[in-house]
Amino acid sequence: MSRLVGRLDACRAGGRKALVTFITAGDPDLAATVPALHALVRGGADVLELGIPFSDPEAEGPVIQLASERGLAAGTTLRGCLELVAAFRRTDTETPVVLMGYLNSLIAMGYATFAAAAAAAGVDGLIMVNLPPEEAAELEAALAAAGIPLIFLVAPTTTDARARMILEHAAGFVYYVSLKGITGSEIGDHALAAARLRWLRGLTALPVMAGFGIKDGATAVAMAAEADGVVVGSALVATIAAAAAEPASIPGRLEAQVREIRTALDRPPR
Repeated sequence: MSRLVGRLDACRAGGRKALVTFITAGDPDLAATVPALHALVRGGADVLELGIPFSDPEAEGPVIQLASERGLAAGTTLRGCLELVAAFRRTDTETPVVLMGYLNSLIAMGYATFAAAAAAAGVDGLIMVNLPPEEAAELEAALAAAGIPLIFLVAPTTTDARARMILEHAAGFVYYVSLKGITGSEIGDHALAAARLRWLRGLTALPVMAGFGIKDGATAVAMAAEADGVVVGSALVATIAAAAAEPASIPGRLEAQVREIRTALDRPPR
């Protein structure tokens, strides 16, 4: 059993809502990333999502766009991201790490080369934001040979028929985009998101995670009610940006921020 499947199965069996946290590799510099990842785990993250900096991140709001710019300015490359995962694995062999990025980087490296290097580094999953499932067969095959699931997104605008097709390809978990917009936006219609989450969970045995617009304990609890877990990204990236001039303070700030969300998710419902 893979780390990712094992962790999410354990969360479900224990009645625990999974907490997935996102930061961008190399933000604000390469030396800050591994300590930040460990801090997220100490705060209570179940799964770590690490962004691959890219020059044109089309799904991202300004907070994560600027994080990509800082990561690129720090010299972060795709191979550099894998080296950061490998460095994290030297002291944490249990927490799943999912990479998130855009297809251009993988095309440049080559799918088979990337899959082998990612598996060797300790990567447990991959999200490619701009890869539709209709065009994913070649990458899916390369990743499957390395034991790495390709994780797909379902949006509020995804039709029922297309959502069913995406679920046929899904692996690892299903990422539900909770709003019509970019990362860091506000969730406008919680009832619609909740209904869609219930519908998706009724169609798949995979865990369904809700992401986009989740900023703190209150928003995490609201979205987790109908999901197996939540993804928190922009709020954490904003914390890193605010502390960029004092990188030594980043781990402590992230740990406290994640602990607040974890505590809220674990609190018995009233």
